[in-house]
Amino acid sequence: MAVIGIGAENSNDEVTQYQMGRYVSSNEAVWRIFSFPIHERHPSVVHLAVHLENGQRVYFTAQNAVQRAAQPPSTTLTSFFETCQNDDFAQTLLYSEMPKYYTWNQSSRRFIRRKQGKPVPGYTDVYSTDAIGRIYSVHPSNDECFYLRLLLVNVRGPTSFQQLRTVDGELCGSYREACQRLQLLENDAHWDQTLNDAVISSHTHQIRTLFSIIISTCFPSNPIDLWMKYKDYMCDDILYQIRNRMGNPNIQISEEIYNEALISIEDMCLIMSNKLLIQLGLTAPNRPMHDAFNQELHRERLYDLNALKE
Repeated sequence: MAVIGIGAENSNDEVTQYQMGRYVSSNEAVWRIFSFPIHERHPSVVHLAVHLENGQRVYFTAQNAVQRAAQPPSTTLTSFFETCQNDDFAQTLLYSEMPKYYTWNQSSRRFIRRKQGKPVPGYTDVYSTDAIGRIYSVHPSNDECFYLRLLLVNVRGPTSFQQLRTVDGELCGSYREACQRLQLLENDAHWDQTLNDAVISSHTHQIRTLFSIIISTCFPSNPIDLWMKYKDYMCDDILYQIRNRMGNPNIQISEEIYNEALISIEDMCLIMSNKLLIQLGLTAPNRPMHDAFNQELHRERLYDLNALKE
């Protein structure tokens, strides 16, 4: 028996081909037969902004530029500070815990207590849900913002940027210093051991390169201590060159030689991370001293040694 079908030439019914050719697994088939929801997000996730003081993103037009500059719109972070100033319960919370008890009103741009959920013991008109707050991640190269985020993860109920970096009643000069005083940073034992191994088997310029890599990309908590411990090992080749140029083997390491090593390290850090040493927690080298030192060295080498011997 022959079956003959008549159809249009070059017909291409993609819908029919998909329905006839697709494979529906047993789990998906049962899910659809019982009409379970296909798409769902639970629990709800609220993304929380993180930025430095006056560092929030502001959108403006030619008409409202002046107004936005004078009064930038609130963010979840600034609203968190404002809520902690006026709400005793908010002062017990971490930044990431706010969405559990408060909703973010996009129009008024402020946190409002939830009116539904599980009552919180000991507080009136406070309800909790299973909502999750997620603070945006910050790359460690953006150091101050990174340490600000670290404080927000650990400090409860801050009322301002200044109060966030206040430790034991003393205002710290930076968020990094506040993290150090709160012992939120790991110690530098690993980097100490790394440099200690390097001084045994590496040349001086290799030690400087390793040190530059560590402070540029690994962000040790106290780079000054590492520098003070290993600075002599990073200056040996500079001292050797100066002794040869001056013809004086009795020259000892001085502040000028340390400064030369710091300049060399800073030059490498600029190439690696586009940052100065002062941005990486070290003392900035004295560039004018470097120029004066080279000029003085050049002047010393202009002496007529034969005439002096006579």
